[in-house]
Amino acid sequence: MKKLLVFTIVLFVVSFGFSQKMMTRSGEVKFEASMPAFEEIAGTNSSVSCILDESTGEFVALVLVKAFKFKSPLMEEHFNENYMESTKFPKATFKGKINNLDASKLSSKPVAYDLDGDLTIHGLTKKVKTKINLALNAGKISAKSLILVKPQDYGVEIPNLVKGKIAENAKVSINFILEAK
Repeated sequence: MKKLLVFTIVLFVVSFGFSQKMMTRSGEVKFEASMPAFEEIAGTNSSVSCILDESTGEFVALVLVKAFKFKSPLMEEHFNENYMESTKFPKATFKGKINNLDASKLSSKPVAYDLDGDLTIHGLTKKVKTKINLALNAGKISAKSLILVKPQDYGVEIPNLVKGKIAENAKVSINFILEAK
């Protein structure tokens, strides 16, 4: 019994040590849905969590919706209460995979990879395919991507009164600096 316990502990420590997981709790996600000649509709969220498993390419991100900050407090209030309903749907998530990731080949020069996964916003999940640029600097991985999101695909209703002032496709850009933890 004692040998089994020691073996289990050693196995856990070894597997944890070689898990090759990189993460951040201070990533940045920007949301932008502006239309020319109208007020800027843009918010930034700097408290985003992300984990990348270098060995499998698994990529997971969590965004707390209420953490988006806008230039106008009124716009922030409308974003949370009228559109995103952040009390009812407090988080958005992405769970996916970076295809053909070979972390040993990363360098300071960004390389584009295909990123496929499930994006959940406003309680609805949709498949997403995009590109992600990865670079390695000082042992940290920089991950940058842009995802185009149609609010109506996620059940976010835009009133007719403001439909022409909000872009049909919102740009959601990510910028993460991931490091071993």
